[in-house]
Amino acid sequence: MDSQALLAWYDRHARVLPWRARKGQRQEPYRVWLSEIMLQQTTVKTVGPYYAKFLAQWPTVTALAAAKLDDVLRAWAGLGYYARARNLHACAVAVVERHGGVFPDTLDGLRDLPGIGDYTASAVAAIAFDADAVPVDGNVERVVTRLFAIEEALPAAKPRIKELALSLLPPSRSGDFAQAMMDLGATICTPKKPACSLCPWNDVCLARERGDQETFPRKAPKREGKLRRGAAFVVLRADGHILLRTRPDKGLLAKMTEVPGSAWTHDFQLKDAEAAAPLDAAWRRLPGTVTHVFTHFPLELTVFAAEVPRATKAPEGARWVKLAEAHAEALPTVMRKVLAHALE
Repeated sequence: MDSQALLAWYDRHARVLPWRARKGQRQEPYRVWLSEIMLQQTTVKTVGPYYAKFLAQWPTVTALAAAKLDDVLRAWAGLGYYARARNLHACAVAVVERHGGVFPDTLDGLRDLPGIGDYTASAVAAIAFDADAVPVDGNVERVVTRLFAIEEALPAAKPRIKELALSLLPPSRSGDFAQAMMDLGATICTPKKPACSLCPWNDVCLARERGDQETFPRKAPKREGKLRRGAAFVVLRADGHILLRTRPDKGLLAKMTEVPGSAWTHDFQLKDAEAAAPLDAAWRRLPGTVTHVFTHFPLELTVFAAEVPRATKAPEGARWVKLAEAHAEALPTVMRKVLAHALE
């Protein structure tokens, strides 16, 4: 494969993104790292406003390390996969404490930081330091499996894909090459109806030659998670406050904010729901349910609502928050859905 053909295409068609380095130049490591963490499992369109907000609030890794984790979680709320936010903060602290606020410029040094795996380490090393590395995300996996018609299914094929991606690396411009591979997958070598006629590698792509490019990459059958159910309780106080609490320090949605509720289980019974209510009140069950899909399981919540007098005290572990200020809390998407369902 001619890597120079891809670089020439990239020079003509590179996407203009706020975290993107200019062609032939290196981007500041903090910005590359921040964008790559945000872009995991999330679209460019969604990430843009969050990236700008984080940079405005914490323009350097030192500023982010000095921030309170609760503030970082609040700023992240709505972006999903909240372990990323906790790892983001932990990594910033590690960069400051271990490296004096300067990101290491080697793959091993980057991998040693909290929350940085092989992909993110490769992205930062290539784009920020022009190191000989190729970050392999879903877009790059698609490009490589089609180029070489790799029959082995994901995830077992990942080591082979990584090996072949590295074989394409040019002798210079590693950062531009990494971004070019990502862009090629995002804009040309798309999952459905790839624009093969516009691809700089269309004459050497084995899948295109066979005519079955849309079938790559091969994927092992996905196991569907078992449905979990639960109850959520939205309590409004007469003076315009809502009852919220913080989830445990570990586990799913750790340290995020939620309305009180039951455990989420496979065998949840609606008749037992009110036993999980945070306080005595005239609860009313709202019609319908709130549904949400996590990585490993779908969730269905029945929502109960109640209004209580202004003198009502918050139960242990919960707190009253002004309803008008609830949007600033670290509410995950599923809880924002619950509030929207209850307050419409």
